[in-house]
Amino acid sequence: MSFEIAKQHFLDGLGFFQADQFEKAEFHFLESLKIMPDRVSTLTNLSATQIKLSKLSEAKDLLQKTIILDKNNTEAFLNLGLIDTAQLNFKSALIYFEQAITLNPKSYQAWSNKGLALTKLKNYDAALIAYERGINLHAKYPEVWLNKGITLAALNRHEEAFLAYEMALNLKPDYYEGLLNKVLTLQSLKRYDATLDVYEKAMKLKPDSDYLLGYYLYIKILIGDWNQLESEVEQLIKKINMKLKVAFPFSTLPLVDSPEIHLAAAKIFVKDKYSIDNSLDNIPHILNKKIRIGYFSADFHNHATSYLMAEFFELHNKDHFEIIAFSFGPSFDDESRQRLMNTFDEFLDVDMLSDKEIANLSREKRIDIAIDLKGFTKDHRTGIFAYRAAPLQVNYLGYPGTMGADFIDYIIADPTLIPQESQSFYSEKIIYLPNTYQVNDSKRKMANIQFSRADLGLPQKGFIFCCFNNNYKITANNLDSFARILKNVPGSILWLFEDNPTVKENLIKEASNRAISKDQLVFARKMPIAEHLSRLRVADLFLDTLPYNAHTTASDALWAGLPLLTLIGKSFQARVAASLLMAIRLPELITYSQDEFESLAIELANNSEKLLHIKEKLHNNRSSTPVFNTQLLTQHIETAYTKIYERYLANLSPEHIYIDQ
Repeated sequence: MSFEIAKQHFLDGLGFFQADQFEKAEFHFLESLKIMPDRVSTLTNLSATQIKLSKLSEAKDLLQKTIILDKNNTEAFLNLGLIDTAQLNFKSALIYFEQAITLNPKSYQAWSNKGLALTKLKNYDAALIAYERGINLHAKYPEVWLNKGITLAALNRHEEAFLAYEMALNLKPDYYEGLLNKVLTLQSLKRYDATLDVYEKAMKLKPDSDYLLGYYLYIKILIGDWNQLESEVEQLIKKINMKLKVAFPFSTLPLVDSPEIHLAAAKIFVKDKYSIDNSLDNIPHILNKKIRIGYFSADFHNHATSYLMAEFFELHNKDHFEIIAFSFGPSFDDESRQRLMNTFDEFLDVDMLSDKEIANLSREKRIDIAIDLKGFTKDHRTGIFAYRAAPLQVNYLGYPGTMGADFIDYIIADPTLIPQESQSFYSEKIIYLPNTYQVNDSKRKMANIQFSRADLGLPQKGFIFCCFNNNYKITANNLDSFARILKNVPGSILWLFEDNPTVKENLIKEASNRAISKDQLVFARKMPIAEHLSRLRVADLFLDTLPYNAHTTASDALWAGLPLLTLIGKSFQARVAASLLMAIRLPELITYSQDEFESLAIELANNSEKLLHIKEKLHNNRSSTPVFNTQLLTQHIETAYTKIYERYLANLSPEHIYIDQ
């Protein structure tokens, strides 16, 4: 009788497991074990259930017991590999999967997961071979197609990855992980309209899934779909305040002007992704002859970060500092990459290493200060810093906001970006540079081309307002404001950057709804940076966006001699343009209300003498003020590095640092 009860609980557990009702499945497996505690099949299925419930330590204990009872249990080794995969221990996971394959070479699940572990270890060729073995054994196993797609995406073979995800979804239409990975590939292919459809399917399938709402809203603004966006953002804010995992931190920046919300979202994300006790041993105090600075980025190529920082790296005082690049992005052989490789004392390509291995390498190189140039932006590797790559770790330039992480000690900013009353919204201590935080390259080249309006598809007459910010920064409120400005400047033009065809169509439609005629809206395609800087001179006034300001685009405009008008916000990303304008001594272009912003834009467009005066002032200030004085900013940052390092050597905890002029 007891055996029958145990058997029924076991069968019920299997049924609930197959229905993805894991808590109920766990209950029945546990009840079965109470009666038959050494039944191997129950132990393995319970462990698989607890893995689904993220009860990894309990599952591991069960599996160790299983192996004692049955040392040839393929499924036990497979599940141990899955646990180590979940805990990011990919090398040991690989060993478990290989043990499972040795016991059962026909285990397609083991081949599939071996491929994923190899992918995480950056051994992509071997991973693809493992998937082929799995597919040959069981071509209708959706997970092997999913994992193959992940590997192909890591190789930037996005079309092939898309086909692999389609195979997975054909086999299992409600495969949530398949939908999410398909979304990421569609984003990489810039097929944003299709991406939104897949997100909506995923939300219907699992509406409360982690971070899904934030990603969904980010895609909506990428394509300029503002339908119900205001109420959806309110829902997002409410859930963040409830400490729910609803938004990747970066996705909140263009949606909300609230440093409090940005901090909350970052803390939730860091606690979820990087709170496992995976730190390496404490770093001993080792005095180097020079302070060793490690710069960590995926953007050491033709990218905005490199455009801004190239001269800064060249100007580092090599008598006092040794600078080492840790590059974990694609290996581009372009102009910026070559320039940077000739600049650093060492340029390390670490893309094939795990986060822990990179942190270990940084320690081996005895890095004193690790500078994270990515934050929570594309291709970030925050895990490197969770392992403590250096005694001091600094958030700079790449991410315009707090990381909400106790393992990031400082953020580099300036008094405009982070007023003292906003310090509590940053988990880092703040290094205050005296002018602007944003480094620039005073050697930036501008193409020797005199573009005409006709060359750029612009009408021969009319005042040209422009906004070359990424289109996702343009909100409904921004477009409302632009429309009112255009209405009050007869014959004026709005010149925008074209990010993708879908957003262009949506912006044209939204502009039409605001009485902006099609003739008043002109879109510019991407072009080489030197030529882009040259074409900016054709515009009359740059209109900034809120809550996400112009950043590199603001520097571009000012470098080209184009005045920029901004409305200052509350958050870091909403105050960058103001920071640059303060540094270039043009505070008159900073406004503090929507009415003031629109009134000044209209006044400058209708008062050519006043605008000319501002352009002349900009021209004169470009070379005489700090904003493009790379040498001065380099000295200020080096002073900051020295100060925080001296505090560290004195066993003083991080504190706000103020750098004098």
